[in-house]
Amino acid sequence: MDKKKTVNDKFNYNNIKKLNKNFMYKDLRRSNCYNCDFSGSNFNFASFRGAQFKSCNFYEVTFDSAEFVATNLKKSKFKKAKFENTIFDSANLEGVDFNGATFKNVIFVSTDITKAINLNLSDDVKIFEEMPKLEVSNSLQKAAKSAMNNSFVKAARVLDTKTGAVSPISMMILLENFEEETLIKGLGIIEENLDKDFCTLSYIIKTLQKYKEEGIL
Repeated sequence: MDKKKTVNDKFNYNNIKKLNKNFMYKDLRRSNCYNCDFSGSNFNFASFRGAQFKSCNFYEVTFDSAEFVATNLKKSKFKKAKFENTIFDSANLEGVDFNGATFKNVIFVSTDITKAINLNLSDDVKIFEEMPKLEVSNSLQKAAKSAMNNSFVKAARVLDTKTGAVSPISMMILLENFEEETLIKGLGIIEENLDKDFCTLSYIIKTLQKYKEEGIL
């Protein structure tokens, strides 16, 4: 597994319209867009890690299982957008307008939400001012670290923090979906067998669910 993950370097736009497009599963890491209109588009399962999307329009866009990690969204508009199972980690929300946006099972961590405009959050939204401390067993810690030996998992950066430690947020989400014993075994299988590029934690969840359906877990 020496294949290196290639990051999308073609999604860099200024002053264009991309209306009602399908960007599902799009790897937008480190992309750079300014003053672009993505109204009505689908960004489900997309990664915006380290991306710059400033002064963009996301009117009525869907973001299911999307990840905004270290994303600069300054002065963008998310009016009537739908966020579900989405993560905002260390994102810049300065002047971002969420008028009419809906949130379901969304996590904000190390993100200053006070800089946003018209942000009305539902009860099932979790907000952490800094990365939370999550007590997990040594066995699960070991399984997560071992899974990161897989080159595709390592490149995706979905299980670790910027310091290389196991991500408490990722473990929290995984434990909401799987029993610890199942998760430990599943991460072991992923370490040995996962051989495809991916960019969001949702792919790990989907893979583990597939293992369960096939009776592997």
